Amino acid sequence: MRWRLMAVEGLEPCMPKPGSFAMDVRDGRVGRVMGRVGPYVQLRPPGGGAEWDCPPEAVRAAPPGLVLRARVKEINREGRLP
Repeated sequence: MRWRLMAVEGLEPCMPKPGSFAMDVRDGRVGRVMGRVGPYVQLRPPGGGAEWDCPPEAVRAAPPGLVLRARVKEINREGRLP
């Protein structure tokens, strides 16, 4: 499988800690780091959903504005649960 990494200015490759937010630069999605499976970092969308595998070279720390947006999504989702 081939992909193109998005040019994200000022963001360097990193190995984020589980529980933090990271960006998949292949498509710009932001997710909460759930851990690693084999060579991949597993990310889960804010507010829940299916995890996806991201190669470590495509993982960047999420910028503060995107982290804030992701946290708001999670809080809003929690408020809608019974």
